[in-house]
Amino acid sequence: METETYITAELFAFLAELRQNNNREWFQANKARYQAVVRDPLLALIEDFAPRLHQISPHYLADPRPVGGSLFRIYRDVRFSRDKSPYKTWAAVHFRHRQRSRDVHTPGFYLHLEPGNVFVGAGIWQPPTPSLRRIRDAIAERPQAWQAALNAEPFRHNWTLTGESLKRPPRGYDPEHPFIEDLKRKDFIASRTFSEAEACEPEFIDVFAAACAEAAPSCAF
Repeated sequence: METETYITAELFAFLAELRQNNNREWFQANKARYQAVVRDPLLALIEDFAPRLHQISPHYLADPRPVGGSLFRIYRDVRFSRDKSPYKTWAAVHFRHRQRSRDVHTPGFYLHLEPGNVFVGAGIWQPPTPSLRRIRDAIAERPQAWQAALNAEPFRHNWTLTGESLKRPPRGYDPEHPFIEDLKRKDFIASRTFSEAEACEPEFIDVFAAACAEAAPSCAF
């Protein structure tokens, strides 16, 4: 499937319709369509992305299994949510660090596909407290290395740091530290946006690989 388009307008059309019909009856009637235009093409993308990912870093895993791999499940976990809609209205893949490949709170590269909202993410989302402390300590103790990761080209021009932050400096860190705003972060993720049309281009797998390579120094930090 190297020369084929993995992401199509049909994927976004399916997700838009699912948003309007987020119920089991509609999904069961359209499950074969989901598999044909969303699941199977993205599994193929994951499989074909593996050698490109290995060139970026051998520490990340591209797992094309339909369950338990790099593809996010379409089913929502509604146990602790007021929103009982059973299905996600977006599709995504997450290439995680090999040491914790089943944990979403681990460094990795992420592709989000949603009508009107396509982006690539890199970094670590809501790390557990011990990991968060280690990241903050590394920034506090090696500010020049952190600055070098942020200022690497073209990462500096193409990517935006995002996620949640504390309102006040975390306890134990110098409020006057030159990177105090980064020390206040609860997420260490960067994002780069694309259009639906860009995602649907046949060469997008290579564009995605190039984007991940841009963000690799920040992930390495």
